[in-house]
This record gives sequence, C-alpha cells and structure tokens, in this order.
Amino acid sequence: MTTHEDTVTLIRRMQECFNTRQFDQAADLHVPGFFSHPLGVPGFAAGKAAWHLLVTRYPEIRVVAQDILVDGDRAAVRSTVEGVTPPDGGATPELFEIFRIDGGRFAEMWGASTGFPAAATPEELLHG
Repeated sequence: MTTHEDTVTLIRRMQECFNTRQFDQAADLHVPGFFSHPLGVPGFAAGKAAWHLLVTRYPEIRVVAQDILVDGDRAAVRSTVEGVTPPDGGATPELFEIFRIDGGRFAEMWGASTGFPAAATPEELLHG
C-alpha cells in the first residue's frame, strides 16, 4: 500500500522530472499501462511527447504543486504554472490533476488547466 507521504513524494518527483526536463526518468514513475484521460491513450510515451510540446511552446515553463490532497489511491493536485504569460494580465495559469496510484506509481491521470493564453492551453496544444 502506498502511503500519503509516498504519494506526495511521487508527485513532487514527477514535477521535478518535468521542471528539469528529465522526461525519461519520469517514465519509471508510471505503470506500463498508465492511462492519460486527457490524451485518451495508454502508456507514458504520449505523455512524454506532450511534455516535449509544452516545453517547446513555453521554454521557461515550470509547475509547482500548491495543494496535494491524498485519499486512498487517489491524489488531487493544484499546481501553479510559471514561465507562461497569462493573457491580458490575468491570473497565473494553473493545472488541476487527479491521479490514481497503483503500487507506488501513476496508473491513471485526469486533468484540466486555466489561465493559459487562448489556443495555447495544454489541452489545445495536445489535441490541436
């Protein structure tokens, strides 16, 4: 069973991998059948490709967890996004993600974002 502390550490490690562009290391944090609901595909390869798209579009992008709530095998994370200029001086962009953890690794992810420039949200970049 994954503890609350293990889950928080896992989330922070994933964000560290993203922020330091160590995408290959992040693959080990996901189960082989990991499923990204926003991307609609299994496996971390699509997530890795999505990360590459985001850092290409926003070279200075960094995510910083502000809230991590853990309940059993689920974790909800609200993260601020640095390195992305919000449109018209709006609010700092944020990511909202829910993860299901299995055996100390990410098994599923759901997510949404707010505060990104129009036509440049993570969802639009990934599905556009």
